[in-house]
Formats: sequence, C-alpha cells, structure tokens
Amino acid sequence: MSLMRFVSWNVNGFRAVSKKADWEWFSRTQADVVGLQETKAAPEQIPQHQREPEGWNSWWSASTVKKGYSGVAVFSRRTPLNVEHELPDPDYHGEGRVLHLEFPELHFFNIYFPNGGEEISKGVFRRVPYKMGFFNAFLDYAEELRQDKPIVVCGDFNISHRDIDLARPRENECNTGFLPEERAWMDGFVQAGYVDTFRLVHGDEAGAYTWWSYKTRARERNVGWRLDYFFVSSELRNNVRDAWIENDVYGSDHCPVGLALEL
Repeated sequence: MSLMRFVSWNVNGFRAVSKKADWEWFSRTQADVVGLQETKAAPEQIPQHQREPEGWNSWWSASTVKKGYSGVAVFSRRTPLNVEHELPDPDYHGEGRVLHLEFPELHFFNIYFPNGGEEISKGVFRRVPYKMGFFNAFLDYAEELRQDKPIVVCGDFNISHRDIDLARPRENECNTGFLPEERAWMDGFVQAGYVDTFRLVHGDEAGAYTWWSYKTRARERNVGWRLDYFFVSSELRNNVRDAWIENDVYGSDHCPVGLALEL
C-alpha cells in the first residue's frame, strides 16, 4: 500500500496566476497528481517550462469554441495507462472541460463543470440545461467505467451542495450554483455511491469554502461557497486518508483542495 496525493485548483487563468508569487505553490506541492481548471489558455500559449515542468507528465485541454475560455490541465508524477480529453458524448465536446487519466488502480477525472450562465428571467439561467446535461453525461460515463475500477473526480463543480456549503444559502436559492435542480443532481450523485471526501473527513465543518467573489472583500470576510470537490466512488471510501482545503493559497478567486488515498 502507498499513499497517492491529489490536488485540484481552479486557477482562473493560468497565464495570470503563473506570473504571481502565489504560483510558487506548484513547486512546493507534495501531490502526485495536480488538476487545474479554468486555465483559459491553449498549450502553445504556455512557456515550455510551465507547460511541461521537469519531473511531471503533463496534459492540457483547451477550448476550441472560444479563445481564452474554460480549459483544464493535469500534471502527474506517475505515468497513466491512458489519457482522454473529452467525455464520449459529442454534445459536450469543444470547451476543454475534461481530462481523464486511467491508472492501474483507478480512473481519475479532472473536470471544469459548466456554470449556469447569465440569468434570462428570474431564477432561469441560460446554460443550466447544458450544465445539467453535462453532469448527466459525466455520470453515465463514470458508471460505465466504474464496472472496471473505481472513480476519483475532482474539479470546480459550480454547485454548492448543502446549506452548510455556502455562507448565505437563503439569499442564493434562486442563483445558479445553488438552484434546486443543481443540488438535486448532487443528491443523486451521492445516492449513486459517490463520496464527498471533504465531508467524509471533516463532517459538517462550517465556514469551509473554496471560492469567494472578488467583490466586497468576500474572502477577507469568508463569505464564500464550496464549489471545488474531490469525490470518490464508494469502493474507495475506506482508502481515504485525508481531504483538505488550502484556503491560505491565493492567486485565484478559488483555492486548492486535496485528497490523499492509500492504494
């Protein structure tokens, strides 16, 4: 048995964060696998020493439908068996949202899940149907793969699951990220046998957020949302050794989250 450490971070623009002192975080991380979301860059826009850092295998997936949008990257000290860049469903191709690495012990997904887009009428958001379709396409694929080996999925889910997962739940019931249908999907995900590893380790710890609006000094006041997660399929529940939020890491409006598994 050995410990495998994963970290996930929505960097809100890789080229921006990599110019900040905060990116020293990457050189210090003890993770074996690092997943980044919202990289907002094509690989050719990244200097080689950052695109392919020494000691790491690296993969980038960029949006082909809009420049400077979405995008994910994965760095791994271990070499996977296989890497995929999209979900199988072609309806959800093109936005650079998924990297899937198969390791001998598990399937690892790093995903930047869609947000709900702008509000087009009270409580109705333009991209919520696309968002929910994407979630369902992911779950269908994960359930298929899970027949072979367990699932680890991380990333910015763009949903706070329960009241405890955001500072002001009552004020946000009609906002995307906390809509009833979004939260109901998370309920179904858990019922399908996927474990929120932070809650498994920390229980109902309050004030544990991963995103804070840049407006009104929200982070300083810890008026945040927990949008970033590590879920594992229930087969790995007893392998979880730690899960954490690195809320002392700045450089983005999100902070990193982590998971340690004994495999």
